[in-house]
Amino acid sequence: MALIPPWPLLAPFLLSLRCFSSSAASTEGSVFQFDIEGSAAVGVQEATVTRVLQAGAAGSWVPFAEGCEEGFYRTSSGQCSPCSCNGNANRCLDGSGICVGCQRNTTGPHCEQCPDGFIGDLVQGVPTFCQPCPCPLPALANFAVSCYRKGGSVRCVCPESYAGPNCERCAPGYYGNPLLAGSTCKKCDCSGNSDPNLIFEDCDEVTGQCRNCLHHSSGFRCERCAPGFFGDARVAKNCTECNCGGRMCDSQTGECLADAPEVSTGTDCPTISCDKCIWDLTDDIRLAVLAIDESKSTLLSISTGVAAQKRLNDLNLTATHLQAAISEKKNHAVLWTIQVDDAADEMNDLLREAATLDEQGNEASSKGLLVQKETMETNHRATQLVQQLSNMRDNIQEIGSKMEYYAIQQELSPEEIAQKLDVAEEMLKEIKGRQPFTHQRQVADKEESMAEQLLQQVEEFHERYNDTRSLVSDVLEQLSEQDVRLSDLGEALDQALDYVLQAEDINKGNTASLQRREKQQEKIKKQMDEVNSTLQSATAILEGPQKVSSELSEVIKNVSGFYAEIDGAKKELQEKLSNLSLFDADLVEKAMQHALLLRRLADELARKLYGVDTNGLVQKAINASNVHENIAGYVAEAQKAALLALNTTHRVQDAAGGIDTQIIYHRGKSEELLHRAMELQRAAGDSQDVTVADTGRHLNGTLARTRALRSQLLRAVASMQAAEAVEARERLEQAQLQTAEAVSATRTVTQATAPMGENVKLWSQNLQDFQHNSAAYDSAVHSAGDAVQKLTEVFPQLLDKLRRVEQKAPANNVSSSIQRIRELIAQTRSVASKVQVSMMFGGQSAVEVNPKINVEELKSFTSMSLYIKFEKDNPQLAASPDRFILYLGSKNAKSYIGLAIKNDNLVYIYNLGGQDVEIPLDAKPVSTWPSYFSIIKIERIGRHGKMFLTVPSLSSTAEEKFIKKGEVLGPGSLLNLEPENAVFYVGGVPPDFQLPPSLDLPGFIGCLELATLNDQVISLYNFRHVYNMDTTRSPPCARNKLAFTQSRAVSYFFDGSGYAVARNIERRGRFSQVTRFDIEVRTPTDNGLILLMLNGSMFFSLEMHDGFLHLRYDFGFSSGPVLLEDSMKKAQINDARFHEISIIYHNSKKMILVVDRRHIKSVDNERTAMPFTDIYIGGVPAEVLHSSSISSHLAGTVGFKGCMKGFQFQKKDFNLLEEPGTLGISYGCPEDSLMSRKAYFNGESFIASSQKVSLLGEFEGGFNFRTLQPNGLLFYYSEGSDVLSISMDRGAVVLNASGTKIQSPDRNYNDGKTHFIMTSVTPERYELSVDDKKQSKKNPAKDRAGKSPEGGKKFYFGGSPLRTQQANFTGCISNAYFTRLDREVEVEDFQQYPEKVQAALYGCPVESPPVALLHKKGKNSSKAKGNRNKKVGRDKDKISQPSGGLKKLHQEVNMQRDPQCHLPVNPKATKDAFQFGGTANSRQEFDHIPKDFGERAQFSISLKTHSSHGMIFYVSDQKETNFMALFVAHGRLIFMFNAGHQKIRIKSQEKYNDGLWHNVIFMRGRNIGRLIIDGLRVLEEPFGGNASPWQVTKPLYIGGVAPGKAVKNIQINSVYSFSGCLSNLQLNGRSVTSASQTFSVTPCFEGPAEAGTYFSSEGGYVVLDESFSLGLKFEVVFELRPRSSSGILLHGHSVNGEYLNMHMRDGQVTVKLNNGIREFSTSVTLKQSLCDGRWHRIAVIRDANVVQLDVDSEVNHVVGPLNPKAVDHKEPVFIGGVPESLLTASLTTRNSFIGCIRNFMIDEKPVSFSKAALVSGAVSINTCPAA
Repeated sequence: MALIPPWPLLAPFLLSLRCFSSSAASTEGSVFQFDIEGSAAVGVQEATVTRVLQAGAAGSWVPFAEGCEEGFYRTSSGQCSPCSCNGNANRCLDGSGICVGCQRNTTGPHCEQCPDGFIGDLVQGVPTFCQPCPCPLPALANFAVSCYRKGGSVRCVCPESYAGPNCERCAPGYYGNPLLAGSTCKKCDCSGNSDPNLIFEDCDEVTGQCRNCLHHSSGFRCERCAPGFFGDARVAKNCTECNCGGRMCDSQTGECLADAPEVSTGTDCPTISCDKCIWDLTDDIRLAVLAIDESKSTLLSISTGVAAQKRLNDLNLTATHLQAAISEKKNHAVLWTIQVDDAADEMNDLLREAATLDEQGNEASSKGLLVQKETMETNHRATQLVQQLSNMRDNIQEIGSKMEYYAIQQELSPEEIAQKLDVAEEMLKEIKGRQPFTHQRQVADKEESMAEQLLQQVEEFHERYNDTRSLVSDVLEQLSEQDVRLSDLGEALDQALDYVLQAEDINKGNTASLQRREKQQEKIKKQMDEVNSTLQSATAILEGPQKVSSELSEVIKNVSGFYAEIDGAKKELQEKLSNLSLFDADLVEKAMQHALLLRRLADELARKLYGVDTNGLVQKAINASNVHENIAGYVAEAQKAALLALNTTHRVQDAAGGIDTQIIYHRGKSEELLHRAMELQRAAGDSQDVTVADTGRHLNGTLARTRALRSQLLRAVASMQAAEAVEARERLEQAQLQTAEAVSATRTVTQATAPMGENVKLWSQNLQDFQHNSAAYDSAVHSAGDAVQKLTEVFPQLLDKLRRVEQKAPANNVSSSIQRIRELIAQTRSVASKVQVSMMFGGQSAVEVNPKINVEELKSFTSMSLYIKFEKDNPQLAASPDRFILYLGSKNAKSYIGLAIKNDNLVYIYNLGGQDVEIPLDAKPVSTWPSYFSIIKIERIGRHGKMFLTVPSLSSTAEEKFIKKGEVLGPGSLLNLEPENAVFYVGGVPPDFQLPPSLDLPGFIGCLELATLNDQVISLYNFRHVYNMDTTRSPPCARNKLAFTQSRAVSYFFDGSGYAVARNIERRGRFSQVTRFDIEVRTPTDNGLILLMLNGSMFFSLEMHDGFLHLRYDFGFSSGPVLLEDSMKKAQINDARFHEISIIYHNSKKMILVVDRRHIKSVDNERTAMPFTDIYIGGVPAEVLHSSSISSHLAGTVGFKGCMKGFQFQKKDFNLLEEPGTLGISYGCPEDSLMSRKAYFNGESFIASSQKVSLLGEFEGGFNFRTLQPNGLLFYYSEGSDVLSISMDRGAVVLNASGTKIQSPDRNYNDGKTHFIMTSVTPERYELSVDDKKQSKKNPAKDRAGKSPEGGKKFYFGGSPLRTQQANFTGCISNAYFTRLDREVEVEDFQQYPEKVQAALYGCPVESPPVALLHKKGKNSSKAKGNRNKKVGRDKDKISQPSGGLKKLHQEVNMQRDPQCHLPVNPKATKDAFQFGGTANSRQEFDHIPKDFGERAQFSISLKTHSSHGMIFYVSDQKETNFMALFVAHGRLIFMFNAGHQKIRIKSQEKYNDGLWHNVIFMRGRNIGRLIIDGLRVLEEPFGGNASPWQVTKPLYIGGVAPGKAVKNIQINSVYSFSGCLSNLQLNGRSVTSASQTFSVTPCFEGPAEAGTYFSSEGGYVVLDESFSLGLKFEVVFELRPRSSSGILLHGHSVNGEYLNMHMRDGQVTVKLNNGIREFSTSVTLKQSLCDGRWHRIAVIRDANVVQLDVDSEVNHVVGPLNPKAVDHKEPVFIGGVPESLLTASLTTRNSFIGCIRNFMIDEKPVSFSKAALVSGAVSINTCPAA
């Protein structure tokens, strides 16, 4: 770039400077700043010198004197602060500090970023410089959009036309060589004559020459017809074969060419007769010439190499820079010459003036002294002038250089430079006209001195910092040396320990050797004593009966164990029978209906495997059939479980019968010993007659005792069999019946599923050979249909038999196996719903689809998408072009939506109970649609309808989109469908179904494929029935790839029920020193399982909990599981955006969590390698969780719902749909499934957005809601004093529009069902419609202008942060819509709302009210109630106790509710179960202990817990010498007691802190202890029976012990209270109830809970410790949520009769005080109920005789009499209640408080109830039921 000559530009500027310097007013302090970018930063010393020079030239103008130096900027306070540009810029803007002119290819406000196409030099942090991305070559050939570092290498983000890790090659459909400088990738151009089945045109990736020209075309770009053809190959594409009998023809016209063309006259050329070969040769030569020209141009464009090209570019750049520098030097020289000449001229003028003055001085000598003085002054002024000129010259030189640099850098034209100079002159004139800045200069000088001092301090600090930094390396080196020394010391200690162990082993070996030698010596001595051989033989004879006795004891012990097992099974059977008896006839009838529904659903299994497509989901659908192979296995498990009871009974019989066998065996042994004795007798001779006689006598005595023992044993067995004969026989017969039925069911299933293995192999073989082979395709489909048809016939029978077995079997294993079979059926249905394959309809066929969605969700909002393709060449369409497509509606055709083709238009038709609404898509006639799949989406929001059509393009990625809208004119806005009356037909309808007239058309001809219904994936292959569907004649249409979105090709969709599994992941990569998992997720949900690996009790789980990541793992660590969670909330996952999650396990001891390439958290653990082979993604099968013990360690077991992609292990990709075992996932990432159309509000939450148009002018909107609460604010909007709100008031819906209220007539909308609200505001009327029941009133403000509020106004759903009369809503709001100025009418996506407070945007945990489960609601409630009472009375004799319990529950639901309170008095709780924990000594105490407790103590109890430690049961004597305890340690149950001085400990192997109920029996007998868990696992430990008498004293502790107890015998962690629920306590078969004392024990609640302390209706209170007291001056603040309108809140009482009491009575809060003089009180009553289910704040402030009470915003106070003798006592403080003895007669409320209290504070100090001095009664610390 040529430099611009500076003088023409500088001339006016210098003129203005000359004028400026000669002005009288000094402009030294002016602020004049140019935006000039320098090439280097000015150093600190240089800046200091500049300031000194400026200060020395007082009274002269210095440019830029008032501006900050380079590298500094002026702040808003006027100070100069350093620029924060990371060393990449010299200047920044005043005020903001934003850097100007970032260098080294950086950008950003502080030069801290790299622009697109560049990458920084640092992996993390701010880059010091940025360089072009090496994609593939930096600077010369950089085609990347951006790039980043990952895993030590640079990754390029390539544009569409480039591919490869470094964009080094062209993408498919493009050609070129990116590695050559100057070469780019260009799009292939084959004139549209390439293969249409390919996504991109096929050409050579380097030259661009087209391959495989179709349509009889040829040429480099298929631009002309092939030889032998003529026509237009590029536009018309009509190349036609020449009809010239084998001769050539003109390629354009088709005119045949003559064999011998005539030679023009007038030439000497002879006539040549050419045959066809010559013309072919000529054409080939012409083509070769074209190819050579193209090759020549290609070769000429090729460079000699990248390195050479780069070298030439560098030389050119260097030459350019040198030329610019030389030119700049020349310009400077010219400038300096001119400046010197000007100075010389001025000096000459001065000399001439001096000569004149000298002559005048000689002439006037009288004035000599005066002239001399003036001359001196003139000289002085000349000197100053010279100095000013010098300064001016320097300034001009500096300005000129900077202006030239600025012009070059900014590429300014001469005109722009002249314009900027004119502006500068104007600025100089303005400055010249201003007053001198003397004061500002003084201030600036002062600031300058202060800045210099600050700079000096900064430099000193920087020097200290550098000194300190220089020592870091030395310190690190010393630390490293110390670390090495410590490692050496550790190794030396390990070696010493090994030596010690070796020495111990040697000592042990020596000791063992010595013992062996001593034994050998003793043996030799015994062998020498031959005299006693006969006596030893006699002793051996006596050992036989002793063995008989010991084995008999063992048999008795086994029989006791068998009895315990039978007892446990009996107890389970009794519990199941009692549970079954709770159901009345209505529930049984519902169960039968449900069974019939299951049978119908089982029939649907015949359609599950009917779908195949080219995406690989065919194989998935066929693999789903393998699920039924597992059915036989699970039924076999049922058979084993049924046989278990039979085997147990047989074992009892075998044990009894085996006693005879043992006796016979030992009798034989005795006889054998007798024979041996007789042989010894014969060998000994006559000398031993006396010894043999003695032996004979001993033997006869032994035989006699054996016979006696046998008879005694037979009597015992007979008595045992007599006692249990009838019961054992009944159990045996029952078990045999169950076994027979299970075996029969197993045979049936086995016969039905036996051919499946062969069919699957046949299908797989056919599909592997499937290469557009319709025969193999049809064979596979028919094979699947036949197998499924067989299974359909047998499956209802199987379900009936399984149901009968389930009803009869007492074992839980049978029920769980049957449940597992049903889960497998549900999974198979889910797989069928995701088969993305079309169906061909021929005009007579139809499919009835299972909608897979609750029709309640379709009432207010319906959305459906599908793919459609017409068979245009079918002759039936010519006869009747109008066709039916689909129908979703009621069987009576009153409410429905449908699609049809009418008059060559696609028509969307819907009817909401009135007239049809038809929306024709006339912008795109059907006849103009392409011959491939198009996408249709229909939508209905209330009465508004909309239809979308998307037509993809084959030649590009562009799409045609069409939209058409409609609206119902009548009053209806809901699609009212009933589940049993709703049908969904596609393609046609069965002959017996009558369509409405608007849809009564012939069936569809073509291919259809369903995609989604609302946000659920749906498929035609999840059908109920098919009609006239023959796949052999009408195979499915192949889907064109352009119909798939890009995300569908790379993403996987999880709907929460499926999962992916990668088996043997080490086949793709090995666990190594650095193990890494990567995955990208996108979801709007709060919770979900992402990754899970299992190996026995070891596990690794990555979950999403409340929107943040939660990683827990255990590789067999001694310290238990390790938790790594995003506790700082750095990365929220559930924002419906893709997030890249990386988990790195470094060096087998450090786990690192990274989200979006940002470190979240890391944790260290014991050095252990990952012991896993398989990994589950997005979910896990239920049986895997049930079979493992890790479910208690998971934050939840919710499957993931959303999208995933890019799963990698060790940077190796996995295709999840191709992994065997993957179930229930599909391709794609549908946007509708990621929207949050539903929100749940908990009474404290709300969501908010803004609206551009006023809702009070003209507005229409609606939404669904669902709640159990009678009150709550649903919607809120305000403009000044005008409010638009929708709320619930005592079960009714109320619209409040600017003071005008409209209330629904019904008050039962808090019934837990979904209801739809639609509101309308017009200048004339206000309307409210609830479930299409409309109410309206006139608008009194008709003249209101509907103008938009400035900036938009907020509106709220679910509540409001503002103070309103209504409480926030508790329940669900979904499918909300209203008219908005900024977009069309559509359902609100709550995920996009900017303000969300405590609202859950997924799921709706609102259940139906409990009463609905107890009786069937009819039209006449009194009649229904009478019928029910009659039914109960009739069944009273049959089911006395369960029916009474059911009646009691019914009464509790209806009666136990305070009429003033929103919440019931008693939360939902498990019957007869109690919850312990919250305090260290939570417990129940029982005083009754039976007299025979020391002889036989057998307890049984049911428990559930998540805690790892805690005391369950404890009893002991006074000194705790004798004791018995059951407790939890590390999740395992431990039964412990003493036997004399010996402690017996029985420990379970499995962990039982899984949150499930378990039955435990523990007993202490005379000489044995036994622990039985769930009736199946028997653990026992014998002990000596000669122990001293075992006696204990009361009390008996349950759930915990008193302070100081059990520490002597039990480890401290298990002494503390058990945290969980206990029930069904029995002692020696009798129930133990009525505890003598209770401490912090409440009923076992069900449902959600939150932080707080709960005071139950059974009564209780908390006594604070001595550190808290209520004296003469205090402040008490707390929050409460009552369940009763009356109760004592706080009480303090002194010994002299003074007291302070705070209580509620009928919703009024009162504080009453007696200070020794008299009583005085104050009260507050809220406008709204204090018992409305919300938290309320109460504060009490006392200052001597003044008491103030605050309840929410209401305040009251009282001034009592002053007691001059008042003393500040420390009395105990009671919370929630008080003993009756401390209450005075003047108190009107004596009941305990019922409800929750939290955030309790005294004098601004938090009070922890868990550390209270006493917690008495039914009080739950730290846990408060929320509903």
